[in-house]
Amino acid sequence: MTFKPASLLLALIAVASAPAFAQNVAVVNGKGIPTSRVDAIVKQVVAQGQQADSPQLRDMIKKELIGREVMMQEATKQKFDQNADVKQAIENARQAIIVQALVADYAKKHPVSDADIKAEYDRFVAQTGDKEYHVRHILVETEAAANDIIAKLKGGAKFEELAKQSKDTGSANNGGDLDWATPSSFPKIFSDAFVNLKAGQVTEKAVQTPNGFHVIKVDEIRQAKLPTMDEVKPQIQEALMQRKLAGYQEELLKKAKIQ
Repeated sequence: MTFKPASLLLALIAVASAPAFAQNVAVVNGKGIPTSRVDAIVKQVVAQGQQADSPQLRDMIKKELIGREVMMQEATKQKFDQNADVKQAIENARQAIIVQALVADYAKKHPVSDADIKAEYDRFVAQTGDKEYHVRHILVETEAAANDIIAKLKGGAKFEELAKQSKDTGSANNGGDLDWATPSSFPKIFSDAFVNLKAGQVTEKAVQTPNGFHVIKVDEIRQAKLPTMDEVKPQIQEALMQRKLAGYQEELLKKAKIQ
């Protein structure tokens, strides 16, 4: 496996503040590069599964660190470290690293439990429902226009033909087709109007939303193919942790004196 330079750069940045010890892997113009820095990068690379520890990997990292130190010394010589923009960027990076450490510590001390994940999954299933609907609609400006369409449909007109006058240009030329979806994919006022319809039925009244007035038809109904809890567990865990972190930040904001 070839070690990617971009990944190596990220590893270098991650351990830039690693403590220095007496033993150096190299000395550049009198400035030592501690072996511990190489060890830290190797540990990170191996943990990420990018490459196994080897003399070749360590030699590559050593060369990268030497090259970086040479560039750093030259940048300092030219006083880029005194540049206002550079100082601001360093401060931003410092804050990001410290906050990241705080977040990691909070996440470790306040893990998302399996019970929390199951409860969230159950809420998702309940909200999504166990059925999918193949729905069509026709969107018009006024209730009168929608009622006129409903009357024409009762008189035998084809839904697909009337759909050509729909304001929804995305579906108008496709017979008003909105494809298969669960009720939760639509605004509640829209889905409430069709969930009790049988396949082939059309809404008896115009359905008003902020977009206008809809006439809705259900083509087909089938059992929803929902992902299992194991399939979505990582996403749920991440979402719940982000929710915890947002709450933690909100608590800190309430305690802070902000002027």
